[in-house]
Amino acid sequence: MPVITNVDDLKKIYKRRTPKMFYDYAETGSWTEQTFHDNVNDFADIRLRQKVAIDMSGRSTATQMIGQDVSMPVALAPVGMTGMQHADGEIKAARAAEAFGVPFTLSTMSICSIEDVAEHTTNPFWFQVYVLRDEDFNRRLLDRAKAAGCTTLVITADLQILGQRHKDLKNGLSAPPKLTLASIANLATKVPWGLEMLGTKRRFFGNIVGHAKNVENAADLGAWTHEQFDPTLDWKRIDKMVKDWDGKVIIKGILDVEDAKRAVKTGADAIIVSNHGGRQLDGAVSSIRILSDIVDAVGDKIEVHIDSGIRSGQDVLKAMALGAKGTYIGRAFIYGLGAMGQEGVTKTLEVIHKELDMSMALCGEQHVDNLNPNNLLIPKDFKISEAYDF
Repeated sequence: MPVITNVDDLKKIYKRRTPKMFYDYAETGSWTEQTFHDNVNDFADIRLRQKVAIDMSGRSTATQMIGQDVSMPVALAPVGMTGMQHADGEIKAARAAEAFGVPFTLSTMSICSIEDVAEHTTNPFWFQVYVLRDEDFNRRLLDRAKAAGCTTLVITADLQILGQRHKDLKNGLSAPPKLTLASIANLATKVPWGLEMLGTKRRFFGNIVGHAKNVENAADLGAWTHEQFDPTLDWKRIDKMVKDWDGKVIIKGILDVEDAKRAVKTGADAIIVSNHGGRQLDGAVSSIRILSDIVDAVGDKIEVHIDSGIRSGQDVLKAMALGAKGTYIGRAFIYGLGAMGQEGVTKTLEVIHKELDMSMALCGEQHVDNLNPNNLLIPKDFKISEAYDF
């Protein structure tokens, strides 16, 4: 067993173990991948302010996200096709999150269904939904989430049109993988992954196949999916979804101050500052650079969370110090899952927690809720409103 000290250690194992098309699916952005890389690099531009001779006993990373107790302000983000990264991936990730005391968010485009995850977990989990053309399917999907005990609905607002990701097109991404000469050659080098996938019945999009009209198999699914993302999505439809859901609501995909102000009017409980991990509009600003402007605009009216680019506990610290009330990891937990299954997700969370706790102490703070901009050394013009005519 290799010694795992950081998330990148897990990423190296993940790359060796997982088929290329699924590794590329996670580790890619749209078009030139500028925003994908900026998400990480812009975090690195912020420095931490060290403080000494302060009593650091009794530290705590525990807090709340939308009223839910969490062991640290980190949730597992919704990631499509997680069950292709490791057999029964959504179930294993949800179990790891539950044991660690952080929220797990199931994607509509999951391999394990809502019912599967509910059957194999104890605590309620969050559910992410797209606004699709098929309103009957959408309604039944939310009814299933409620029946499974999901407490929180995460509405993805930035996928009206699917961003182009070159690697996915070149790899012929599908679930399960299409058998071509290239994919067969690659799968032949991933025997442990293949044996685990043979041992599970969950290899298709469990929330869709058999539930959406005229989608009974993988062949039907491709055409249905491409037709369903709705370019007519507007705020009125989001307003209605927020009103219809009996529980907490989070709106994901906010990257503009005016959109953040409009999201407040929906009555949602939180927004996620997010550029979809750099997978949608390439050339958009990184989440961490726009965070302060959005917090300044609406942070006293709604909880502001953030995803995209978080790979460490120090990234969590920086986001919290800039005013976020919660953070989400996607790729970071996928690295752990693909590398070591449920144990790998737990290891990701352990690594991030340790980094957050130690860095918080060296910054002179005993509690995660006390983090503030004074804990950081922020480059001049880092805020978008200061760097551009915004």
